[in-house]
Amino acid sequence: MERRADPTRSALIVIDMINTYDHEDAELLVPSVEQVVPHVTELLGRAREADAPVIYVNDNFGLWRSHHGELLDAALSRPHSHLIEPIRPDDHSLFVLKARHSVFFETPLSYLLWSLDVGHVVLTGQVTEQCVLYSALDAHIRHLEVTVPKDAVASIHPHLASAALEMMERNMGARIVAAKETDFDALT
Repeated sequence: MERRADPTRSALIVIDMINTYDHEDAELLVPSVEQVVPHVTELLGRAREADAPVIYVNDNFGLWRSHHGELLDAALSRPHSHLIEPIRPDDHSLFVLKARHSVFFETPLSYLLWSLDVGHVVLTGQVTEQCVLYSALDAHIRHLEVTVPKDAVASIHPHLASAALEMMERNMGARIVAAKETDFDALT
């Protein structure tokens, strides 16, 4: 008999926030990241307090021999380390490396969520109109409940981010809320 995940068990997914910001469009992204870091930090604290799994899913930037510690060290050694320090993984955080936009594409995240009995994901991080959008779609087609705290996702192009949030809500049934309205104890 196939086990179905508990739709009230939540996990916080932190997308691509371990970042060196030395890539194309970084100058457009950084101001948005500066605005969302306090909200992501607050969500991390609340998720940990609720004993919800915290899973960082991050680009590997083509460094196929690296691991999450090396990515974190590289990001912390760069000029924008102030964006990394408040949201750095703790000893209980889980970490999944990805190579493409979606957190699910050819990663073990689906299996990890299933093994943790998670049926609801809270997507935070960057970039709203790219990785967050594609991850929300992939979560939706996997029958996961999705919440996106609109003040905890960063964008390069605000008008595209607004459209992406609307698409997630209308087309995927995602809950688009403020970070302070995000509940890790149960879906409301």
